[in-house]
Amino acid sequence: MKSLSELPGELAPVWRAVHDRLSSGHPVSRVRVGPLDDRQQGAVADLFGLSRIPGEYVTISLTRLDEILAESVGAGTREVVTQLIGPPGDRAADRQRAAAERASLWAWLDGHPVLAAQPALDSWATALRRAGLVRGSVPRTRKEIGQALRVLAELPASGIPLPVLADRVLGNAHALDDGTRCAALVLRALATIYDVEMPENAQQRRGLWERAGVADDELSAVVLAAGLQPTGDDVASRILRLCAEVGQAAALTLSQVRVSSLADGLPADVWVFENPSVLAMALTRFGCSCPPIVITAGWPNSAAILLLQKLAAAGTALHYHGDFDGEGLRIAAAVVARTGAEPWRMTSVDYLSALSDGPPVGRASEVPWDADLAGHLARLGISVAEERVASGLLDGLARLCAPA
Repeated sequence: MKSLSELPGELAPVWRAVHDRLSSGHPVSRVRVGPLDDRQQGAVADLFGLSRIPGEYVTISLTRLDEILAESVGAGTREVVTQLIGPPGDRAADRQRAAAERASLWAWLDGHPVLAAQPALDSWATALRRAGLVRGSVPRTRKEIGQALRVLAELPASGIPLPVLADRVLGNAHALDDGTRCAALVLRALATIYDVEMPENAQQRRGLWERAGVADDELSAVVLAAGLQPTGDDVASRILRLCAEVGQAAALTLSQVRVSSLADGLPADVWVFENPSVLAMALTRFGCSCPPIVITAGWPNSAAILLLQKLAAAGTALHYHGDFDGEGLRIAAAVVARTGAEPWRMTSVDYLSALSDGPPVGRASEVPWDADLAGHLARLGISVAEERVASGLLDGLARLCAPA
């Protein structure tokens, strides 16, 4: 009986071909070998006891090869190729495992809390799936998407510089620098949320970051509020209290909100509206008895976000209302996700009861608190501006804030 070392070297193509077919993970009965040169063809003929030299390509039976190897070297085909080349793999199992890992990755993304809070990002997630894995790696893809989602969970921000945000969230002040993959992922998500084109130059990218409350100017970012009378001696508390006493709106800069504690004498509830005209109507109606109101003026800037976060941190319940249109739903979802506000009169029933002629809705995105609302807007195609229902909103406020 021969040893493996005595097998002709010219049979190497046979062992490689057999090893490759055994590594497929599927049952194998025959293996095609080739191309073979003249000496290799002769070695194959000798191994199988052929009466004539085969051609450049030959198909061999694994059953017959097993019999020959068992008689000549006392080992089966799999054992021989394992010793000569290495253990055969299992490509079918590898493919199944890789498919399961990819499915797990995309299921994780679909169920992520950031997407649940801001359903407008569904199209962003779909684009990520279409783009596929980063360098073919599931762990790397999950890491990079996860970093972008951690940043998105902090937006809109409260006016902090971009390097500070990157360092606080990702532990690297340069992680969101221009040209990084994470910055591109976050900016594409923000463009999806705000329904704008992906920025094409540095100026547009800075503008999109600023829209998300990153590196806002501390003086130009202003939030309107009324009816709040905190008892503190900080600048924002004093401005709010003075304006509330005379039935006027307070305009607080980001700088004023940032240096104020806003912790004492706050109401149990504050109503947050999208449009400044609602505040103007409330002040006209209620004067110095105006209920506590904060205005986001469309997409909330960093001053608005910081004020709402400070109110929520002090235990005040926030109740949000905005326009019934595509952008209004996205704004509402962002405010709810970032500040913990509860939607107020923002259900399908509220929309349908207020419906009349109006401008087109635009792209309507799903919202977490009413699974049917976006569908109604998309089907009917009619928006309802907050100003149209403002009178009813103020009636509701009057009842809620009336003395017991």
